[in-house]
Amino acid sequence: MKDLLLITPPFTQLNTPYPATTYLKGFLNTKNISSFQMDLGIEVILELFSKETFQDLFEIAFNTNQIHSENCQRIYALKDAYLQPLDDVIAFLQGKKPTFSRQICSDDFLPQASRFEQLDDLDWAFGSMGIQDKAKHLATLYLEDLSDFIIECIDDNFGFSRYAERLGQSANSFDELHAHLQEEPTYIDSITLGILEEKLKTIKPKLVCFSVPFPGNLYSAFRCAQFIKTNYPTIKIAMGGGFPNTELRSVSDVRVFEFFDFITLDDGELPIELLYNAVTSSAVEMSFKRTFLLENGNVVYKNNATQSDYKQVDLGTPDYSDLHLESYISVIEIANPMHSLWSDGRWNKLTMAHGCYWGKCTFCDISLDYIKIYEPIAATILVDRMEQLVTQTGETGFHFVDEAAPPSLMKALALEILKRKLTVTWWANIRFEKNFTKDLCLLLKASGCIAVSGGLEVASDRLLALIDKGVTVEQVAQVTRNFTEANIMVHAYLMYGYPTQTVQETIDSLEMVRQLFEVGVLQSGFWHQFALTAHSPIGLNPSDFGVIPHTKDISFANNDIDFTDQTGIDHTQFSFGLKKSLFNFMHGIGFELPLQEWFDFKIPKTQIKPDFIYNCLETTVDFNIKPNAKIVWLGTTPMVTEQTKSKRGQTLELLTMTFHDKTDVFKISLEKEQGLWLLNTLKTITPNHNKQRTYADLKSDFETQFENFELFWFSKPILKLREAGLLVL
Repeated sequence: MKDLLLITPPFTQLNTPYPATTYLKGFLNTKNISSFQMDLGIEVILELFSKETFQDLFEIAFNTNQIHSENCQRIYALKDAYLQPLDDVIAFLQGKKPTFSRQICSDDFLPQASRFEQLDDLDWAFGSMGIQDKAKHLATLYLEDLSDFIIECIDDNFGFSRYAERLGQSANSFDELHAHLQEEPTYIDSITLGILEEKLKTIKPKLVCFSVPFPGNLYSAFRCAQFIKTNYPTIKIAMGGGFPNTELRSVSDVRVFEFFDFITLDDGELPIELLYNAVTSSAVEMSFKRTFLLENGNVVYKNNATQSDYKQVDLGTPDYSDLHLESYISVIEIANPMHSLWSDGRWNKLTMAHGCYWGKCTFCDISLDYIKIYEPIAATILVDRMEQLVTQTGETGFHFVDEAAPPSLMKALALEILKRKLTVTWWANIRFEKNFTKDLCLLLKASGCIAVSGGLEVASDRLLALIDKGVTVEQVAQVTRNFTEANIMVHAYLMYGYPTQTVQETIDSLEMVRQLFEVGVLQSGFWHQFALTAHSPIGLNPSDFGVIPHTKDISFANNDIDFTDQTGIDHTQFSFGLKKSLFNFMHGIGFELPLQEWFDFKIPKTQIKPDFIYNCLETTVDFNIKPNAKIVWLGTTPMVTEQTKSKRGQTLELLTMTFHDKTDVFKISLEKEQGLWLLNTLKTITPNHNKQRTYADLKSDFETQFENFELFWFSKPILKLREAGLLVL
């Protein structure tokens, strides 16, 4: 028995748990509140994609005469070929049968329907990546064939990472969702509710809390809540998470509270603690934090708690216990390097800070607390939590899910990882800001950083200024170059259709992106069409941005807003051409084609010079170093030999230092006294040294014995060390 049951409803990711319940469980542990968590989505997927279940689905589809398209007729005709390997394919994707990859990759082993029509690019995508990734991609296509069969013949709301998503998107009224909930449960609902009931009987919770991150989780959350209300009326039910935080801030429809007793907003730790108190206490007067509930037949918002939200340091370490970590499945859906990171492998998820340190982008919900209130976590605490999660989960991979990870904290995190000599792999979302110098990128790489994703948005300086992104295209080019040269993969989020964006700016933005890929500083990207949200600066002040919103009566969800841009341009017409060109650029092809080739309608010629990005990367050496810059040596201790050298009657004593790194060996020679100073200094500027030293500190120390530290620092031997891991941070 547990007092609380924390549930992520179907469906989110297949490869790793969505982290919200792990954060809440970690916090509840600090309060000695007993809880159990489950990812209902992965449990439903595993039961659905089993040989036994699919045998039943094929029979249902045939008996109800639902098999209409040629594609599903083919899948049904090959049903035995689909059924036979299904359980083994799932086991392979769970990492349990690695040798099965060779069978999967052999010709004609897996049956093929429409999803396999994209196989032309397999050699490009997986030729250098190995047989395991190729097999994962083939297995993913096989599962997507079966998914198509479900959608056409069993349940048209199905989706691997979302379910009935349409019902939750911009649902200003509860009517449509409510109507669906009055219908008989679907086949997938029956699987979901069967697993839920087993857990309810085992856990016997007093309070069930659904974390609903996305519109695609909403329907299942309501269906599960409906089931609990009908069959276990004494159990109280709450909803929190990303969807209510953004969409349900003005909910007023009393019918919603036929399903849920409470809906909480923003940080969930204090609200859930107070809900626990309300459910387990007999007190008459209860306090709540940012909570909607029904009172005297009306929806009311209670925020009468006197306690402040907990600081990040007091929230505890996320707890992954109860979750079936060995059951998650790694898939590779498309040949996009960053998307494969999202879906392949199991990542422990953490945040470096609460909120966004920039907090200015005009398209973002910066008025909401989860972005507006910025509170970083100390690097020592972050790495403590990383070590605890490695011990608990056995996984050394981390995805930092910040809105934008702060460079200063990334630097501190990297130094702490190196100081503790941890072997971890991590990636994060960033802003392409100037503080990501070449040296900082090298430090991040040394600590285990393999990839970053960041918003280039519209590659136009006018629009970047209007967005208040705080970067320029030139700056983005230089930062992406720094990451790429450090062998850290770079993914760019790209945007089109921003208010007042002209056709010329769209084409020029595409040309910028083309050049970034052509010179090799971008490896991955994705175009999104601008969406107007209610809580962004544009949504709050649309007239300032030339936008006319189409407002509606709101009784349920309120986030995405239909609008008209004063330019009158139909930006959707660019979608296919932008995405097709990007797909080719990621393949390393199509750079020589005129931009007109990607569109079936007339576009203007780009006004961007063909060498614009190349020229952005022509930077001169910066001889100005801030006195408080940290100096760090990532290299090894050298082998030292002494020698003498005579020149014009004078004898010089020299030290020759031989440095070995992981792939190479190099030597430098210095006058003996300066060489001894350098040897002693290198020992004091490694990451595991107790105190970090600054440039000013080194200069002062050097000039107690010698003259002109700048001349020494920019000499050929030191520049050689700078290329080998002597960093200025």
